[in-house]
Amino acid sequence: MSRLEKAIDLTARLVGFDTESSLSNLPLINAVEEYLREQGVQYVRAPNASGDKASLFITIGPNVAGGVVLSGHTDVVPVAGQEWSGDPFTLRREGSRLIGRGAVDMKGFDAVCLAMLPEFKSAGLKRPIHILLSYDEETTCVGPLDLIARFGVDLPEPAAVIVGEPTSMQVADAHKSVVTQTTRVRGFEIHSANLHKGLSAVHTACRLVAELDRIAEGLMAEGDPTGRFDPPYSSIHVGLISGGTARNIVARDCQFHWEFRGLPGVAPSLARERLELYARDLAARTFQNFPQAAIETTTETEVPGLAPQPGSAAEQLALRLARANHTIAVPYASEAGQFQQAGVPTVLCGPGRIDEAHQPDEYIEIDQLSHCVEFMRGLARELSA
Repeated sequence: MSRLEKAIDLTARLVGFDTESSLSNLPLINAVEEYLREQGVQYVRAPNASGDKASLFITIGPNVAGGVVLSGHTDVVPVAGQEWSGDPFTLRREGSRLIGRGAVDMKGFDAVCLAMLPEFKSAGLKRPIHILLSYDEETTCVGPLDLIARFGVDLPEPAAVIVGEPTSMQVADAHKSVVTQTTRVRGFEIHSANLHKGLSAVHTACRLVAELDRIAEGLMAEGDPTGRFDPPYSSIHVGLISGGTARNIVARDCQFHWEFRGLPGVAPSLARERLELYARDLAARTFQNFPQAAIETTTETEVPGLAPQPGSAAEQLALRLARANHTIAVPYASEAGQFQQAGVPTVLCGPGRIDEAHQPDEYIEIDQLSHCVEFMRGLARELSA
């Protein structure tokens, strides 16, 4: 079996596990561990606090500092409500495409890394290749944090990280941050015939959403000085709002869920701070007779952005392996910023197009896996020199 066919076989095995972020990834992790034992490869398992998920840190080559981490997540987004033409968790090969949930985001990359183990082992590596398989990238990007904290402690400090998110095997050195937040409003409930004696949480929430729109317009005007991002500005989006009990009752409660995607260098807290400044002024003007009224914003997840590091070890290495002379920026977030915050140079480079991720009949082109195999062969040569 060729290395490419082995990668396809492993992609099918990984896709076969339903690892939606709301579910455990342990069946997949257990299967990978069995494969690693067959290959005689050392690894460290890092469970989450509740014990229903785990990450793996796999090492091939000498257990020394200065290696390269290949980072991929094992979780996938849900399939509920999507119209698939077949079982999402059974990989189908149709012409040049492999179809299945997670095929491109990002079990195809994970499979290539695992398929390359025999070649990595026989390459005579002088610096190690590490494979980090994590969880919850699709929700919080916290999966690799426990292992990152161990770099330079009981795990070797890497020189570079390559995150295998789908970039069509181009090298990406920048992406935005993502902060998800919920704002809750408490008003005063009363019959709508006496609305002047109440305080509507729904109306107050709508004012806050309108203020977020004004903040967003200001961010659009500030723009992206690098000209690399699409859209070319930090953005705000309100995705869900709910509140009230009936049309003729002044609403006591309302909440809305929103996100902020910030350009590199823009503080992740910027939108919340601007909204809270407005909220304090709004409360001072409208809450005087309602001591129970309140506005509270809670940050649920904060995924750091990835800032360009021109000339970094990760960038130079990935450009050589990809045979490219320039980097790109991507519009989505990843765990790459977590590694960069820990002081490890990081880029993204992986097979497939992000446009196919999260879609019904998600797929990856087989030639993209082939390009990834050659990229990995180049990595083995680099770290054996």
